[in-house]
This record gives sequence, C-alpha cells and structure tokens, in this order.
Amino acid sequence: MKTRLSVTLVTLATLTTIVLPGVSISDAAAEVNVYSTRKPQLIQPMFDVFTAASGIEVNVVFAEKGMLEKLRSEGVNSPADLVFTADIGPLSDIKNAGLTQAVQSTALDNNIPASMRDPEHHWFGLTSRARIIVTSKDRVGDGDVTTYEDLAEPKFKGMICTRSGKHAYMVALTAAMIVHHGAARAEQWLTGLKANLARRPEGNDRAQVKAIKQGACDIAVINHYYMHKMLADPKQKPWSDAVRVVFPNQTGQTGQTGQTGRGTHMNISGMAMTKHAPNRDHALQLMEFLASEKAQQMYAQLNGEYAVKPGVALADSVQAWGDFKRDHVDLAEVASYRREASKMADRVGYDD
Repeated sequence: MKTRLSVTLVTLATLTTIVLPGVSISDAAAEVNVYSTRKPQLIQPMFDVFTAASGIEVNVVFAEKGMLEKLRSEGVNSPADLVFTADIGPLSDIKNAGLTQAVQSTALDNNIPASMRDPEHHWFGLTSRARIIVTSKDRVGDGDVTTYEDLAEPKFKGMICTRSGKHAYMVALTAAMIVHHGAARAEQWLTGLKANLARRPEGNDRAQVKAIKQGACDIAVINHYYMHKMLADPKQKPWSDAVRVVFPNQTGQTGQTGQTGRGTHMNISGMAMTKHAPNRDHALQLMEFLASEKAQQMYAQLNGEYAVKPGVALADSVQAWGDFKRDHVDLAEVASYRREASKMADRVGYDD
C-alpha cells in the first residue's frame, strides 16, 4: 500500500530537528492511510518530514479517478483516514456523499482562512492556486486582456486555447462565473469563450502554453504553478518565456454582481478526514502538521503553490510576479455550482 519517494531538498539534519506539538517517538508503530488524487511526488516530501519527526508512517494510495466510489464501496471497512485532492470539487463531492467527518481543530482554524475551509469543518484547503491568463508576448499587447470576461470578446476569435471545459479546473472557473454573474450571463460568457477557441480543447495546462509558443494560439487559461514548473524545466522554459502572466480582474467595479475588480479566481488542493477513519488521532496530527509553517513553506517552495497559511514565503519565480488581488468568494459556494457548470459546458458544446 505504501508509496515512498526520496526527499532531495530536505536535509537529514532538518528532519531530525523538527518537533511536532503533541507528537512523541512512542507513536513509532502508528500509521495514517491516505487516498490521494494528487500526484505522489507533490505531497510525499511533506509526508516524509512528518514521519521523520513523529514516527507515524504515512501510507498513500494514488487514486486519480474513482475515489468516491472506492470509499463508498469499502464503507465502514475502509482503511482510509484522509483524502487529498487537487481541486475543491472532489472534496465537496465526498463530503456530500456522507463519507467525511467534521474535524474541530484550533490549529487548522488559525492557519487556514475561512474561505478555504468547509463551514462545517469537513474539508480544509492546503494550498491555493490562481487560475491565470497567459498571453503571447509577440502577438498580444500588454493590457489587451485583463479579465476573464475579456476572453469572450469577439476580437479574440480564433486566438484562445484551453483544456477541456469538463476538466475540474475549468468547471470551477465556470462555477465561479455563475456565482458572480448568474447562470444566464455565465452561459453567455462560456459560449463566447467557446467561439474564440483556436482549436478543440485538448491537453493539460502546460500544453496550452506550448501551443502559444508554437503559434497555434495566442491566449490560454492555466493554473499559475505550471509556469513555476516550466521555468524550472530546460525543455519547457522556452514555452514559459514566450508568454506574459496576467492576473485577471484586478481593477474595475465590484459588488454583488461580481464585476471586473473582484480579483483572480482561486482554487485549492485540500484534505478531509474520512467518516470511518481508523487512525483518527494520528490523522489529525498529520492534518495539523500540513497546515503548519514548516509544511506550508515546503508546499510553496517545492511546488510553486500559494500557501493557505498567511505570511508564508513564496518560491522566487512566483514572488517575481508580485502581489495581486484574489477573489475571496467562498469556495463552498463555488463548489455548489459545479454540477451546473459541467452541464453548461455540455450545452454550449465546449469540447466539440
């Protein structure tokens, strides 16, 4: 059941000097079982540090698809203590299916802003990511695109690339548009965006940046941390060097209708404790560690994500883009419109 990766950026001296509150070496035989949709290499370094400091082993099952069904079929016999996801959607789905439990923790409440945790304490954000726009430095002027709403303007016909409109990241953005503009206006926007696509949606977020470099399109929508990863990859750095980073919706009107100055859409990776967690106390210790200063620093530096804990230093590449206004809409509300957003993508034939 175990998935183990080496940690190259954390020294043995660091591991042996970390002390976790409430954790003693007597827990050496203990374990926590995790089901994760996040790729193992993105979370294993944090687990390794936790284990080195606490003696609590973290066993990981990577389940990119079918996690909800797996938990449901296992029922009370499930070995899973925690679930980790790369998006608000699966966390919300698993909670709504009655497969999680509320967790009361002062440490989690203090370290994780209210907008990034479930009002009923079932799920908690661990990192946040900005859904940014990138534009060709050569073919799109600086300031030509400043909002998500701009993406539906007819002047950009044939210029935009995105991944599938049914992918969780795009569904969450569409759901946020529903929250801010209402269903009718959000569907008009998605229809306009569809009309401006340069090609049928395909590939992941990095593939959209590559397409701009190759001239297949001029504008794309991606999660910010992919830029961080491409900048660190010699083969992909030319793709990232070809585009300009735009944090959308920074200025303009704000208010109940969600006009242009509301800030950039933010999503989360997150965690929840399963309803039948067999190792509840140890699982809670892991949750609290992951929201701590140490783990949040690792998330930021290793993965280029934004820590949810305020004040944590950013990776240099991310810091270079500067500060920006974030959309602080409650993610629980965004999650409630995901089903409608997915149906909307079908109605407008986004992926056709």
